[in-house]
Amino acid sequence: MAKKKSKNTVQDLIGIETFTKRGIKTAHGELVYYLISPTNISVLSKENIEIKIWHLMQVLSAQPNIEISCIDSCERFDDNKNFMLDRLANEQNSSVRKCLEKDIDYLDNIQIEMSTARQFMMAVRFRKEKEEQKFNQINRVEKAIAEQGFEVKRMDKDDIKRFLAIYFGASMQGELISDVDGEDGFDEEKLKKAVL
Repeated sequence: MAKKKSKNTVQDLIGIETFTKRGIKTAHGELVYYLISPTNISVLSKENIEIKIWHLMQVLSAQPNIEISCIDSCERFDDNKNFMLDRLANEQNSSVRKCLEKDIDYLDNIQIEMSTARQFMMAVRFRKEKEEQKFNQINRVEKAIAEQGFEVKRMDKDDIKRFLAIYFGASMQGELISDVDGEDGFDEEKLKKAVL
């Protein structure tokens, strides 16, 4: 007798079970995310950069269980640029070559403008804590980050969806992605009427 092959969903593969009122539930606990506004260190003196690093170390020592992520807050154009470079290398028509060169320059300019657009997230994982413990810890972490001079915001559902969409390269508008695959293809009112 052949064993039935189990099919993994995307949620299974990335380990996300569902959204919670505070963050996301995974197989390894609930994650609560904080968005940290980046500081442009290119305009800071060496001393001020060292102070920022010290402040980050203070946050990490006060909250040792914090997990950190850094991603581009914009799309990458590397695949498009590589495609155009390949086309340019093989293109014989001078007019098409000029268009390709302009497109490549345009992509370079966009990428330079967006290269400083980074997003920094800190996450706290809760495994078996009670609601009151979670509430206190969430507020304590946010306060600890803010006290060290960082601009911090606890991420809501739309922020988390946007972050996941950028991380997985799906879309720049992750907050518009439906929570359940295919839910936009069904009219709930019609389904309710059909059942009745």
